[in-house]
Amino acid sequence: MTQTSIFGFLSLIFWLLMLIVSLKYVCFVMKADNDGEGGILTLMSLAIRNINSRRAGMVILAGLVGASFFYGDGVITPAISVLSAIEGLELIAPSLADFIVPLALVVLTILFAIQKYGTGKVGKLFAPVMCLWFVMLAVLGISGIMRHPGIVQALNPWWAIQFFQQYRSASFVALGMVVLSVTGAEALYADMGHFGKKPIRIAWGMLVAPALVLNYFGQGALLLSQPEVIKNPFFLLAPDWAMIPLLLVATLATVIASQAVISGVFSLTRQAVRQGYLPPMRIIYTSDVESGQIYVPLVNWLLYVAVVIVIVSFKSSSSLASAYGIVVTGTMVLTAVLLSIVLVKNWGWKRRWGGDDARCHVGG
Repeated sequence: MTQTSIFGFLSLIFWLLMLIVSLKYVCFVMKADNDGEGGILTLMSLAIRNINSRRAGMVILAGLVGASFFYGDGVITPAISVLSAIEGLELIAPSLADFIVPLALVVLTILFAIQKYGTGKVGKLFAPVMCLWFVMLAVLGISGIMRHPGIVQALNPWWAIQFFQQYRSASFVALGMVVLSVTGAEALYADMGHFGKKPIRIAWGMLVAPALVLNYFGQGALLLSQPEVIKNPFFLLAPDWAMIPLLLVATLATVIASQAVISGVFSLTRQAVRQGYLPPMRIIYTSDVESGQIYVPLVNWLLYVAVVIVIVSFKSSSSLASAYGIVVTGTMVLTAVLLSIVLVKNWGWKRRWGGDDARCHVGG
């Protein structure tokens, strides 16, 4: 493991976060809403408004394939997120390795069982945990960066270019792993109806993005001085006394990340029912204030069964990583295709590049 590989990897992560999440999703994709709702089916419905019927069929196909990918995301995200957090048990007590899968199933059973109470009520429990989680990420990252301050050079995109030049074909394999750092972006858009644009943009710009960047760079700094921690640099970034608290908060945070995807699946299902792509089913509105906060019992429990099957079959987060990357990148590519149609046909970017539609306020 060389300095070029670590700096290049971090540079790729940073610029993917900036370009994919901050620019593509927070600035542009989130502008494409339908009465406050987001998601790939919303983008599809906007894209077909100003194109002829011959091309509309291809756009609808792209939207439905993208929706299918997102349903796959709704299955894999809870499985891989919770498994990856609970796998930290192996570092604390290797003898507990056999309990990772059963514990993951217990945690996810509780998560799916409380969905009926609605995003708003569940969110009140989760919000303090997420604030604590991102503060912990930032603090751990800063502690790592202080060991090797030169790691901040990786902000320069030159290192990403050097990485591709030096490792060539291997760099594209690495890019497949780096893309996992932006896997939550599609759920961010799908959850727009649950939380609104402004809260999501403020949370991303003021808390989430800085904390993630600091933590990734902290892990990189640790790897520069201790390459042997490559197996799990995140948990090993923490001092020994903080391992158990970090494991607990990490588990709660991954449960909340899973909640975000589940909420997105509920929104996607309602859109599919409204547009006639799914049969009518029971949809429960869980908030008197936010119409986007819903619960779909049938989808909830079908999703739960699928997640259980995936966990029992794959047993570890590393085994799920490749499938996770395919699902997420598939959705992102189709979102980009549909967004390009909306930019040209709906917003007139072919005639006037930029303008009011190009303005973005990440922090609010």
